[in-house]
Amino acid sequence: MNPVHMVEQRHPGMLDMLPADHNYLTFLKKVFRHEFRKNGFRRISTPLIEEESLLRKVYPKLQNQYGLYYFDGKSWEKFSLIPTETVWIMRAYIENEIYDELQPVYYYYMERTYRQNRSRKEFYTIGGEVIGESDPIIDAQSVYMAHTIFQKIWLTGLRLEINSYGSEKEMLKYKEELSAFYENKLHLLSDTTKEYIKDDILRVFESDDEDEKILAETSPDIHKFFKKDTKKDFSDFVSYLDNLNIDYTVNKILFFRENIYTGVTWRYIDENWHTVVSGGRYDTLASKLGSVKHYPASGFHYDTLYIIESLKARNIAIKNKDQIDLYFVQLWDEAKRIVFPLSLEARARGINTQASLWTPSMKEQMLKAHRIGAKYVVLVGVMEARNGIFQVRNLEDGTQEEVKKEDIIDYIIEKIWADKLDFYEPSRDLLQR
Repeated sequence: MNPVHMVEQRHPGMLDMLPADHNYLTFLKKVFRHEFRKNGFRRISTPLIEEESLLRKVYPKLQNQYGLYYFDGKSWEKFSLIPTETVWIMRAYIENEIYDELQPVYYYYMERTYRQNRSRKEFYTIGGEVIGESDPIIDAQSVYMAHTIFQKIWLTGLRLEINSYGSEKEMLKYKEELSAFYENKLHLLSDTTKEYIKDDILRVFESDDEDEKILAETSPDIHKFFKKDTKKDFSDFVSYLDNLNIDYTVNKILFFRENIYTGVTWRYIDENWHTVVSGGRYDTLASKLGSVKHYPASGFHYDTLYIIESLKARNIAIKNKDQIDLYFVQLWDEAKRIVFPLSLEARARGINTQASLWTPSMKEQMLKAHRIGAKYVVLVGVMEARNGIFQVRNLEDGTQEEVKKEDIIDYIIEKIWADKLDFYEPSRDLLQR
């Protein structure tokens, strides 16, 4: 940081989303929104905070291994920032009695989420939830959507891993055997892993230690605990993926830290083993929140910021629709009075336009035009304002022509081609009922 400016820096791990990154984010939001809409998803938004008591039903207090941001409200109130939309959306589903509507319901979201136990603490998460249907074809559809989206954004080299948690009873028996397996092998584990498994034995699979990974490969297989229904659900899920020609690997130690999953789980990882998107079923989440009924549910979420980083690393750029085609350089008030209405007319006719709003030197204004990447510059001084003949410079090839004031806009449109004009107008989506 510049020592001249002693301004407090943002909290480590939090996010400044600058315009260059917003170009990528806006592009991704459009791609995801289009894919969601085609598949029947509708957007939902929930509060940024919820009462701590709601979260405690899903996330045990323990050592806050889930990285939740808790804080006090009034003397008797405690809240948490949103760590994941899944719990919030299920709460909204129950509270608003969405279960009385036509099932299943498809929701998607694009929200910021927060986890304080990670190097990056603020995330921009895009994801979806399908509530009210237990058929594993829903999970296969979610995988296929991810497969399609990655193709559309040129994100290659990802691998799909799949597994299943089974039912709650099956998972309980599996954990008992897994604990017994590691009971006489604790001396082979690191202190960090030993601390992890005090809370949840499944966390033994989070280790990056090579020896612990090899040991994990010899641990009990959860699939041997599956009963008829779980076997059929997983077999159907695999069958759907085969029908869709989607390659996958069955990873029998694929488990997530959230204590909400039952049944099918899946994730796409890159060459660095980073999870780009993960998903799965949580058919018992509603009952964990206090519902007297089970509402089957399946969801997934993307690490959107990591996708942006990956696109950049692959030198994949985004077309800049904010590219300035026309920049007016004007000197003194007489020229400004001519340029101002002319620039407004240019924008109305679809040309991305900027005008210098003050009067520094011609050199400074031209430097600014170059820096913003303008294609054409119209130079208007006092003489040009009076005689109505302007100098038009092509900054790409350095050529310059004289053009009459009344012909300027048609001249620019002819040069940049009419199909490059921007006529997007959201107000056209309004309907009078």
